Amino acid sequence: MSEYVAKIPNSQGFVEFDVIEDQTWRRLYVRQKEIILGRACDEFISGLNDICFPVDRIPQHVEINHQLGNITGWGVQPVPALIQSNEFYALLKSRRFPVATFIRRPEDFDYLKEPDLFHEYFGHCTLLTNQAYADFVAWYGDYALQQPSKEARRLLLRLFWFTIEFGLFKTPKGWRIYGGGILSSPGETVYAVESSIPERRPFVLEDVLRTPYRYDVMQPIYYYLESFDDLYRLMELDLNRYVAYALEKGDFPLHPLLVSDSMSDLPEYPT
Repeated sequence: MSEYVAKIPNSQGFVEFDVIEDQTWRRLYVRQKEIILGRACDEFISGLNDICFPVDRIPQHVEINHQLGNITGWGVQPVPALIQSNEFYALLKSRRFPVATFIRRPEDFDYLKEPDLFHEYFGHCTLLTNQAYADFVAWYGDYALQQPSKEARRLLLRLFWFTIEFGLFKTPKGWRIYGGGILSSPGETVYAVESSIPERRPFVLEDVLRTPYRYDVMQPIYYYLESFDDLYRLMELDLNRYVAYALEKGDFPLHPLLVSDSMSDLPEYPT
């Protein structure tokens, strides 16, 4: 259950945000735009220039739709906080990214467990200006909808998690971030590329599908690619074979930093 109440767009498709909410957006945007420098991938920086977010107020989804539609044919869909996984996949397949119509309260400024519109707009919509990324996200939604079992869909959440949410690139310039879950978080943006705590593993699809995660902690494991070309090439694989292999072999043991008696029953979380 969400702790937040979504705002309903009016008949023109606009959501009325108050002064505090617009101020929260500005504070988040200005801070994070500075933090990502030298840490975000080049495509993300380029995407920020292309999507032209307003600084002093929360962008409206009709504005984002206009920008993304002209660049990659994508758009966003306002949704009430958390949604069911099949609805999530269906929206991705139709090239609509679900966006919750609320922004975090000032008391949750530094950390929020569930995705708010800053996470969705800044973290994900920015890179939906990149065609390879955008095509992969649509393909992912289509493929996930085709899975016949809950177990297979659970494994596919891990593919989304370790790419679209928490993916890294290893580049000649060093570690660069493309995962929206990192890029919308000031703490994890620095942690992911500079901390000695997390493991940064080469992206091996069999391993990714067998790796459990938690959404309420700094990630102890990141899987890295070298470029969006690598992400795009995942669409050419016979993914059914990899899913079947991961189901047969079972999960890797839980990473020590993920073990917590009080939080051991957390669900896996799509976005």
